[in-house]
Amino acid sequence: MLQRFKKIDGVIVVVLLMLMVISILSIYSVTHGRDDDGLHIQMLKWYGLGFFVFFGLSLFDYRLLVKYAHYIYMLGIVILVVVSFFGKVKYGARGWLEVGGLSVQPAELFKLILILALAALLVRKNKNELQFWRDVVPLSLIALLPFVIVISQNDLGNALSYMVILLGLLWIGRIKWSHALIGLIVGGVAVGGFIYSYINYHEQMTHFLSETIGRKHFVARFDPWLVPELASSDDSYQTRNAKIAIASGGLSGEGYMKGGSVQSGKIPVLYTDAIFAQIAEEFGFVGAALLLLLFFILIHRMILIALECSDRAGPFLIIGIVAMLLYQILENIGAYIGLMPLTGITLPFISYGGTSVLINMASMGIAMSVLLYGQDVEEDLPAPVVHF
Repeated sequence: MLQRFKKIDGVIVVVLLMLMVISILSIYSVTHGRDDDGLHIQMLKWYGLGFFVFFGLSLFDYRLLVKYAHYIYMLGIVILVVVSFFGKVKYGARGWLEVGGLSVQPAELFKLILILALAALLVRKNKNELQFWRDVVPLSLIALLPFVIVISQNDLGNALSYMVILLGLLWIGRIKWSHALIGLIVGGVAVGGFIYSYINYHEQMTHFLSETIGRKHFVARFDPWLVPELASSDDSYQTRNAKIAIASGGLSGEGYMKGGSVQSGKIPVLYTDAIFAQIAEEFGFVGAALLLLLFFILIHRMILIALECSDRAGPFLIIGIVAMLLYQILENIGAYIGLMPLTGITLPFISYGGTSVLINMASMGIAMSVLLYGQDVEEDLPAPVVHF
């Protein structure tokens, strides 16, 4: 055990510590002296628990998780269904459960569960190209089921993350070029058609979303992104002020705890989704670039782990985690500079949120487990008891 512990990637640990420091300082900057004062201490506690989970999973053989992924998947689906009936509504989405006085978001946890489930199936393909009906369709259905459940809870951000994870794993799972091209064309036409229709037939589209399928919450997300001139002042309030804060940061920022927009309270619940606005305004382009550099180093180290892994399951897990993190980073930052719709996705390791921090740290623990155990002699995985 000690020998394995010595193999832990020190660069990843240092990067995680640096992200922790940035998160706590950022949260303190936008909560001190307010009703939310003290959240930085709570975040420090979450990180303490997160590092415990990280090191615990690092020393746990990830192949056991892969072996029993089908059971974990079914349990995760049951929990998502429970949330649909008994979950609490926050920020327009029914996605939280109260557990022992703590509020947890199972849809966040399911991202990791989905990675395990898809990896467990892909590893049994024995490096063969994926067949459409035999492989691609079943894998897609596994991701589509939680997607439908979570989208019904009005949680667009986490639902879309399942699709991104699926695409990343299909790619590394050796999907045929012809199937990938067809999927790219169909997806591009679907997304392009939706954007075109939303802009040019705005009234009909908003009526369909709000009245026909009861997703008025989505209109509040799409209007500031696609038709900002038509968005209500309430719907565009957060993204508009966040853009002002990011732009005012300039090259080096206005100084720690001196950001005009973020310190005046113009951006609601800044310590969660919009924390990037605080970093950009108070530390400028330099601070934002440093944060992105840390993310790049983290992802680069994980890819190196995947390339050096001799076990079949390890690279699938790593790429799934990388896809998850990249989506969250691009979606969160993109939403506040006008490139993506606002979906409520947190900025990994930085935004306040216990569930988010624990899931991200658990993901890094699994990635580290791949480093520690991925060079062992590969054992054949048993056939799953339940076939998806």
